[in-house]
Amino acid sequence: MSNLYGDYNQKIDYVFKVVLIGDSAVGKTQLLARFARNEFSVDSKATIGVEFQTKTLVLDHKTVKAQIWDTAGQERYRAVTSAYYRGAVGAMLVYDMTKRQSFDHMARWLEELRGHADKNIVIMLIGNKCDLGSLRAVPTEDAQEFAQRENLFFMETSALEATNVETAFLMILMEIYRIMSKKTLASNAQDGGDSGFLKGTAIIVPSPESDASRKGGCCFSS
Repeated sequence: MSNLYGDYNQKIDYVFKVVLIGDSAVGKTQLLARFARNEFSVDSKATIGVEFQTKTLVLDHKTVKAQIWDTAGQERYRAVTSAYYRGAVGAMLVYDMTKRQSFDHMARWLEELRGHADKNIVIMLIGNKCDLGSLRAVPTEDAQEFAQRENLFFMETSALEATNVETAFLMILMEIYRIMSKKTLASNAQDGGDSGFLKGTAIIVPSPESDASRKGGCCFSS
């Protein structure tokens, strides 16, 4: 990991916009803060409108600027949706695994996302707050089934304990990079035959130390 995060003076090869969506209070802002700044605030307030942060990484010797957008989950901010999704190449659908309703709303959020975003967007389902195992209201199996049915990656995270947060962000960014670099190669070769989107691949996540991480460390693709 020592060479993963790039020098801010380096030339940027790619800029990847990733959006975080889901109900209010599921932990989207905390996930972003943990990934971008390795911070967690116990006094975090509801996001108003739209915010974003960036982080520069080196993937396969290329410098990538990740532009992570966070938005309010409340209905009154839904008017920003079309502009929010424009140009996004990745999305994280976040629910609170202690609140069943936030998971039940994932289908609606996914429908909205697919209605506004590029059809080849990389999507990951995130079950946040896995540190609160005793309060679990969404079985891992339910989320896995939804992810498989909708061709999504899936992972359980804890922004509080930093469980799987970096792994989840890096996984989605690596998948975006894989697709983008393949398109670039195909374009350069004037042959788009191999530049298709995900086709039945399964990604195995390296197992972090904790049991909670291992339980959430699964994901699925189309």
